[in-house]
Amino acid sequence: MNRMRKITLAILAGGLLGLAFVPMPTNREFEISKNLEIFANLYRQLNNGYVDELDPGVLMRTGLEAMVGSLDPFTNYIAESDIERYRIIQEGSSSGVGLSFRMVGKTVTVTEVFQDMAADKSGVQPGDQITAIDGRAIAGRNAEEVDYLLRGYAGSSVELTLQRPVENKELKVKLQRDEREAPNVPFSDLLDGDVAYVSLTTFTANAGRNVANALRDLRLKNPNLKGAILDLRGNGGGLLNEAVNVCNVFIPANQIVVTTKGKEREMDRSYRTGGEAFDTDLPLAVIIDKGSASASEIVSGVMQDYDRGVLIGQRSYGKGLVQNTVDIGYNARLKLTISKYYIPSGRCIQSVEYQNGEPVDIADNRRAEFKTKNGRPVLDGGGVSPDIRVEQADNIPVVRALVNQGIILNYVTGYCAGKASMPPVESLQFTDFEDFIGYLNREKITLQTETEKLLEKLREHAGKEGYEMNAPIDALEKSLSEAQLNLIRKNKDLLVQLIEKEIAGRYYYQSGRIRMGLARDKEIAEAIRILKDPPRYKQVLAKQ
Repeated sequence: MNRMRKITLAILAGGLLGLAFVPMPTNREFEISKNLEIFANLYRQLNNGYVDELDPGVLMRTGLEAMVGSLDPFTNYIAESDIERYRIIQEGSSSGVGLSFRMVGKTVTVTEVFQDMAADKSGVQPGDQITAIDGRAIAGRNAEEVDYLLRGYAGSSVELTLQRPVENKELKVKLQRDEREAPNVPFSDLLDGDVAYVSLTTFTANAGRNVANALRDLRLKNPNLKGAILDLRGNGGGLLNEAVNVCNVFIPANQIVVTTKGKEREMDRSYRTGGEAFDTDLPLAVIIDKGSASASEIVSGVMQDYDRGVLIGQRSYGKGLVQNTVDIGYNARLKLTISKYYIPSGRCIQSVEYQNGEPVDIADNRRAEFKTKNGRPVLDGGGVSPDIRVEQADNIPVVRALVNQGIILNYVTGYCAGKASMPPVESLQFTDFEDFIGYLNREKITLQTETEKLLEKLREHAGKEGYEMNAPIDALEKSLSEAQLNLIRKNKDLLVQLIEKEIAGRYYYQSGRIRMGLARDKEIAEAIRILKDPPRYKQVLAKQ
């Protein structure tokens, strides 16, 4: 008996000793295991017991997309059915056809064609509506799906079916995809005789080299430059290494540009400038807006952190995340955020709040404060704030509706129909504003402002609840239309500028659109003023 007791005690002691060397699950690991089991049981019960027949794949995809959708907008589940599209875009071997488009209502409308690229050579025009790609109707498809259908390997071809509204006819054009990309520096020139201006629209290959070359060419025209303007408005980013290269145009070698930090510290990386700068002393103004994102924010933030240049415009978008893609089985993948960008001051440019997938501004008292090289205070938590804020002129709701609904785009399509040429950009003027007003009246265009949407809801709810409100709501709608027309007339000068830029883009491509906008551009005017006022320039960059 005693012998058995000793053996039992020995076994228990050995077992306990063994357990001492077995890693116990942490609370986090236990929570993951527990919730995986709950999730699996729930999924099984729904598929086996729900009253209607369910598609297991669709049900799981709904759950997975909801899960990643609760995080940042850039963490995505990529199902097996989407993997080919993702692979083509991700490999960098995809080629477009030399056009830009956007959804105008439910219609895929060409907004720009790039000079001498496939779409331009085949006669595609801004304003054309794409109705089918390679014979497949695209009604109901979103912009991402349309972009995927347009892309493919260089040398392959794609057939577009187009509706040209003014001519009311259908066209079919065959385009050969090209390895060439749209120019990332579509325009550069001297402004006011001695200020170099460079427009950088995307951070594709050789962006840094192209910016430097543009500045060199402008310095040859005038060796006594007073300053340089780098225009990053609407630039949604691109290659990280090109952001570093663009910074290297203005700051010397071996300077920290950006650091990526994530959960796995061994994966953290720092990126430094590597070569000789074009010029480290030339006064610099960088123009940004809410469309400046990612690589644009790195460049503008680095210039601000090193007090290398003055930032002008509006707060940038706020994307400072790094993604990686991992295989999760059955040819599905997860694109997940693994780290964040930190610029030299130590701040992160990533927004911390989102609404409908878009960054939301938060109060400054919720942001952490950092210091620039000169000791100026700068904040994190949502993009890069300009040193000199210039309100965006087209942020007026009525004007924004005219742009976003494609009304100016469609008007210019009709206005340019049958006109083989236009005066040079320098002398191009739009003087038919009353014709534009007549177009709005003829087409009975309703502007989808927030006020208009609320009025529509009022009519809907009043009808559902049995109120006889049609007559007073009709009167309100009439008053609203008159008020909108008055606002349109009040903003005539701004609308004329937008129409002129659209016209210039039709005849003189992207560079013409930019050139047309420079003459009355408030941000450009402010940049020129400060670059030509050295005491004020130094004061903005001095310790506060």
